[in-house]
Amino acid sequence: MSLRTYHDPLHLGITLNSKDPAESMVIKLIDSAPFQRLRRIRQLGPAFLTFHGAESSRFTHSLGVFHIARRAFKRLIKLDRSLEQDKGILYGAALLHDIGHTPLSHTGEEMFGLKHENWTAYLIRQCPEIRITLEGFREGTAEEVAKIFEKNQSANRVVKALVSSQLDCDRLDYLLRDSYSTGTRYGQLDLERILTALTLAPDGDLALHPKGLSAVEHYLVVRNLMYRSVYNHRLNEVCSWLLEQLVTKARQLGPDKVWADKYMAKWLWDKEGIDLETFLANDDIRTGYHLLRWKEEAPADLSEICNRFINRNLLKAININHLSNEGQLNALAKARKLVEKKGQNPDQLCTLRHQSIDIYQPYKRGLRLWDGEHLKALEEASSIVHGLINPEIAAWLIHPKEIHEELKVQLNF
Repeated sequence: MSLRTYHDPLHLGITLNSKDPAESMVIKLIDSAPFQRLRRIRQLGPAFLTFHGAESSRFTHSLGVFHIARRAFKRLIKLDRSLEQDKGILYGAALLHDIGHTPLSHTGEEMFGLKHENWTAYLIRQCPEIRITLEGFREGTAEEVAKIFEKNQSANRVVKALVSSQLDCDRLDYLLRDSYSTGTRYGQLDLERILTALTLAPDGDLALHPKGLSAVEHYLVVRNLMYRSVYNHRLNEVCSWLLEQLVTKARQLGPDKVWADKYMAKWLWDKEGIDLETFLANDDIRTGYHLLRWKEEAPADLSEICNRFINRNLLKAININHLSNEGQLNALAKARKLVEKKGQNPDQLCTLRHQSIDIYQPYKRGLRLWDGEHLKALEEASSIVHGLINPEIAAWLIHPKEIHEELKVQLNF
C-alpha cells in the first residue's frame, strides 16, 4: 500500500504517501532504529511524577512536529513555488529534530552533560540508516539538515524558521501535546489561526499577517503559562536535582563501587568515548533499570537517592525569589542546620535551584507582521508581547519534608 496513517490524539490521522519522494523518505526515517528509539524516551522526562498522564514519547511528538511543518510548508509553497526544492530538508529536519535526545529528555541533558542538538547533528551525519536515507532523497540533504541543529543555520530562512525559531513547529506541537498529556488546559493555542496567518515578508523570511496577531499573542501567553505551571513546576525541579545528584554520586563512587553495564559505564565515566552504538543503546528503559539496581545494590548515599526517585519520596521546594541573594543563602543555611540536627546529610537533601523563563526575545530573530505593505516587529504592535520580553525568575529552596514546617517558621512564611 502506498498510504500509511498514524492515528494521533491531537492531529488525528497523519497520513504519508510513499509515492511522494519526500514522504517516502520520511517513512524510511520513521522505520529506522534511531527514530524508533524515541518511543523509549519520555517527552517530559520525570514530569510523570508530578502529572501522572505525562507518559507521551519523543516519537509521538516528532511525528506531530513533522505534521505541522508539512501543513505550514504546503501553505507557504503557494506563495513561493521555489520553496519546493527544500521540502526534503524541512521534512527531514522537522522529523529528526529530537533524535539526539538523551534518556529523560531535557533532564537527561543536565544529568549526563550532553546536548541533544549536537547529538542530533552527529546522528544525521554518522548513522548510516539516517544519512543514506536523507542522501537518497537528494545529495547534500543530510548535511543541510545537520547544520540546522549544529550551527542553527540553513540556506533557506523559511525552513530554518519552521524548524527553529520563536514560533516554530516544535513549540506549536509540544505546547498542545504536553497540555493534553498532563491534563492541564494552558496549552490550548489556536493552531489553525496561526497556520492561516503564516506569510512571507519581502526579504523572503517568515512573517505573520496581522489577522493572526491575537492567536500569536495567545500562543505566547500559553507558553508562559505552560512554563510556569508544567515545565518549571517545583516538583520537576526537585526531580531534576535528584537525578543530577544521582549521576554525580555514581560518578564519584566509580566503577569499583557502582555496577553499570558496558554502555552505561561509558555514559558515566567515559563521556568522551560515547560512540554511535553507545549513544543509541541508552534510553529511559536502560537508565531506569540502572536506577533499580542501584536502589538495591549501590552504596547507601546513592541507594537513598534512587529510592527517593523510584518511590516518589520527593523533597519539598519553597520559592524564595523575593529574598535577596544574601537572604537566599541564609535560608539555605537554616535548612542545612535543621537537616544536620536530624543526623542527615544536608549536601544530599538541600540546595538552591534558580529558574529563568524567557518567553519572547526580540533580539533573537523576533517575529514580524506583514500586511502586504508594512513590516512591523511583533512587540511594537502588541503590548501583551512587549510585556513578555522580561524574563521571570524563580529561586527554589529544596529541602526534606521532615523539616518543612519548622523551616517555614524560621523563614517567617
